[in-house]
Amino acid sequence: MSRTITPNDLMPLVANKTVNVLDVRRQADFQSDTVTVPGAQWKNPELISEWSKDLPKDREVVIYCARGGSVSNSVLDHLLGQGYRARYIEGGIEAWKANGGPTDAK
Repeated sequence: MSRTITPNDLMPLVANKTVNVLDVRRQADFQSDTVTVPGAQWKNPELISEWSKDLPKDREVVIYCARGGSVSNSVLDHLLGQGYRARYIEGGIEAWKANGGPTDAK
């Protein structure tokens, strides 16, 4: 499985609710822009050791940060190391919005 997924490839998975989507932007980034991928839950990337153990392992996890950089990669590395099937959105929430992905505001 690739480490990444494009916004366009993710859109039908979100529409069908077949993946767990996690917003792992840093708290300040999330608070300054609370637009999310529909159904996404915000998880503090600094506390990954606490919340990651509660994720179901029977569904793929897709994560995103602001631009798909270091935050997504570090969270992804942790999840993969714990045996999760996980990927992150190429370009983060910014790419999702730029590609016309539906959004929710929290």
